[in-house]
Amino acid sequence: MQREEREEFSGKMQERARVFLMESVWSKTAELPQFQRLEGNVKTDVLIIGGGITGILCAHFLQERGIDYVLVEGERICHGVTGNTTAKITAQHGLTYAKLIRRAGLERAKLYLEANQEAVAKYAELAAEIPCDFAEKTAYVYSVDNRRKLEQEAEAYGMLGLDDKVVDPVELPFSTVGAVRMQRQAQFHPLRFLAGIAGGLNIFEHSFVTQLLPGKALTKEGSIAYQKVIFATHFPVDNKHGWYFLKLYQHRSYVIALEQAAQLKGMYVDEAKKGMSFRGYKDLLLVGGGSHRTGKKGGNWQELRDFAERYYPRAVERYHWAAQDCMPLDEAPYIGVYSPAMPDCYVATGFRKWGITSAMVSAMVLTDLVQGIENPYAELFHPARSIWTKQLACNGAEAVLNMLTPTVPRCPHLGCALKWNRAEHSWDCPCHGSRFSEEGELLDNPAAGGLKKIGRKGN
Repeated sequence: MQREEREEFSGKMQERARVFLMESVWSKTAELPQFQRLEGNVKTDVLIIGGGITGILCAHFLQERGIDYVLVEGERICHGVTGNTTAKITAQHGLTYAKLIRRAGLERAKLYLEANQEAVAKYAELAAEIPCDFAEKTAYVYSVDNRRKLEQEAEAYGMLGLDDKVVDPVELPFSTVGAVRMQRQAQFHPLRFLAGIAGGLNIFEHSFVTQLLPGKALTKEGSIAYQKVIFATHFPVDNKHGWYFLKLYQHRSYVIALEQAAQLKGMYVDEAKKGMSFRGYKDLLLVGGGSHRTGKKGGNWQELRDFAERYYPRAVERYHWAAQDCMPLDEAPYIGVYSPAMPDCYVATGFRKWGITSAMVSAMVLTDLVQGIENPYAELFHPARSIWTKQLACNGAEAVLNMLTPTVPRCPHLGCALKWNRAEHSWDCPCHGSRFSEEGELLDNPAAGGLKKIGRKGN
């Protein structure tokens, strides 16, 4: 092997090692409680499937109310999306409120704000008893080229009773045309928070649900008889009802954590779809971006590293990781009855990029619904609302295109052609976001299992 070839090979191996060793700052700095595998048969009133932040919060609230429940997780709690968040606790979900008022009216926009502000307050209440680096922050949505969008959002804030406005951010290292702010928001260490919540809950780990029957769920070594079930699995796993495979697609985004970079007092996100986000954590600056639809090409970590080299040339990268988000057809998540054909089943999904507050909203709504209690926000997030949007046509076209693409491997979820993700060394589905390792092991749902046949890389 020639010297140039050796250097190229060494560089590829180093980059590959970086990918496989990627782990968020949260995963590296928290110790989660461990739980036994389900063995044998149990009975419960409410079965929760999924041990991320949504499932754990649902379990916590049900336990507080004295409701019988069981939570099952296929691997370890918080092993997936929850451990890869940027952990902003905010009701400011991009430039949401002006669009919500135009599309759904002022009263529904007020409900959306109230639900998420209540979620922020609930986190503050719970975090007061848990050492999780909770800190109140001001959130900002900035723009590099469209101040009018910010002014429209600020006008919407005024209609909703907020006194926040467009300001000129001084902390960012590049020029903007302003930012609309929302005060009294927060950030925290999500896994330390959940470690404090989960310890006394009725959880079974390494207990993957292999089959869900009416009133009974089967795992490899046991079963759970239930009255009602909550799907807290990120992407819903039942394809027969609810049309979630048309209502959702998945989106990947990337984060690097930098030492020796300027610290920020606020939390920032670009209003542009492919923009960047920023927040601090102790002596680290978290920079997010490089996003793309799962299965498509995007800037990934390289975009963030190029940015850091330009604006923070003395910074040192300590951590890097990636997140995956379920994107709904409109501006709101799907929280409520799974489908009319499954009245005793409930779901929480489609959080866009605001999974922390949406998880809390979901837990508050669903723990009411499973008890037959009316919730003021339930109708706003009802999964059976209208699906007729432009995004529905985009999702359908993407599915048809990839189902007809004659390549191997195929996604076992619904048969779409998988694409090789060079940045993360994975096979990714552009239809619904399932992901698989180089060897075919399942990384992200909605697929329920790994690949049986692996094709050539690079398609």
